[in-house]
Amino acid sequence: MAAAPDDQRPGYSVRIRDMAASSRPRERLAEDGAQALSEAELLAIILRVGSDRGSAVELAQSLLAAMGGLSALENASVDDLCAHHGVGRAKAVQIKAALELGRRLQIEPVDSRPEIRSPADAAEFLAPRMAALPRETFQVVLLDGRHRVIDLSKIAEGRVNTVGASMADVFRDAVRRECPAVILAHNHPSGDPSPSDDDAKLTRTAAEAGKLLGVEVLDHLVIARGPTKPPNFVSLREHGIEW
Repeated sequence: MAAAPDDQRPGYSVRIRDMAASSRPRERLAEDGAQALSEAELLAIILRVGSDRGSAVELAQSLLAAMGGLSALENASVDDLCAHHGVGRAKAVQIKAALELGRRLQIEPVDSRPEIRSPADAAEFLAPRMAALPRETFQVVLLDGRHRVIDLSKIAEGRVNTVGASMADVFRDAVRRECPAVILAHNHPSGDPSPSDDDAKLTRTAAEAGKLLGVEVLDHLVIARGPTKPPNFVSLREHGIEW
């Protein structure tokens, strides 16, 4: 008998409810903790049920593979997720909600006033807020006299050297809120944090403008897509660029 084409062969999978209790993702999470589960198993708990092609774990595995991993899943739209077989709008919304909760958990409230003593401190504050942004965004960290964070001010979106952010835009909030120091920051969605010549030029221009306004530019950080712990970043100050 001739073998059936691959796309006509019956699937073979085990439903989660038919697994031994010790192998089910929800039971394993309750017993061993969330850290013991794979990304696919955690996603399967959010999905709750699979599709006609397999279990929730298999659906989670195929979704992660199709999207290109967890970070790509975070940037996918609800419509992108719905385009995957077995993921309806309800599941897509559940996924986006869970990922957003995870993202917010990494972000300390600005009210906690973290103190920035080094580029690493600045990167730890900025990475959860900027590493996953899909477009290049230029922001300014507003600091008080003890270099505690007052706020994070978004200046412009787009390629930093073409967004047309004037020095008045850069320092408006700092002057209004009487901040003695700021840190400039922008993200690189490409994943490469290497600063460009334009980044250095913008920093020097801002530093000169800041001197006239009585606002010190402490640093300029490039936050790249990637892990937030440890952050994927470059400090222009540490990079040896002087201003």
